[in-house]
Amino acid sequence: MPDPSAVNSMFGRIAQRYDLANRLLSGGMDVWWRRCLVTAVRRRSPTVVLDLATGSGDVAFDLARRLPPSTQITGMDFCQPMLDEAEIKKKSAGAGRYANVTFRQGDGLALPLADASCDAVTISFGLRNLADRDRGLREMRRALRPGGRLFVLEFSQPQAWFRPFYFFYLRKVLPFIAGAVTGDRAAYVYLNETIEQFPGRTALSDEIRAAGFPHVTSTGLTFGIVALHEAAR
Repeated sequence: MPDPSAVNSMFGRIAQRYDLANRLLSGGMDVWWRRCLVTAVRRRSPTVVLDLATGSGDVAFDLARRLPPSTQITGMDFCQPMLDEAEIKKKSAGAGRYANVTFRQGDGLALPLADASCDAVTISFGLRNLADRDRGLREMRRALRPGGRLFVLEFSQPQAWFRPFYFFYLRKVLPFIAGAVTGDRAAYVYLNETIEQFPGRTALSDEIRAAGFPHVTSTGLTFGIVALHEAAR
């Protein structure tokens, strides 16, 4: 499992170029993947949402744009430089634009939240960076109210025919491009290794059930390289 201190330091180093790197490396698909997540959340009409591993706030801001203004949205991350980027984006949007979005520092393995305090918890491309996935999933369950929903958007294992092309890109192309954009090639070598080692849809669904979520559904996106899991508490 990832070392928390190393992960925190890595994201701190690439924070200022993180969004640009995401757009380039995914060919802009990361915007669509997050939109799929937000659409799924919107169908549940939550009033209190936690966006965990919020990073620079993309999901939190998209939730604010597509949910009623009365919805309380908290973007939480343990990496302060990433939260600083989120605050810059919020400020640049203008006073009141995202008045219902609050950013705060917090550890996904020990959420600074009361039991049963959220209607929905979202986590996008952050679950694989937790040092203990089971503990993190159980913390998310603790924070959810009965009937609340967990939404996990994460890299997965692609369809068999696409794997050779995908893994060639991950191993050979992605670190080169990311290194040129962010100046930190090593960070993206780590990231592609975590992607390769992450469980597929079925295995991750089993992990989510084992953490106390009896009802889990999953949808593969873009030849299966990404999956959206939804689980009911």
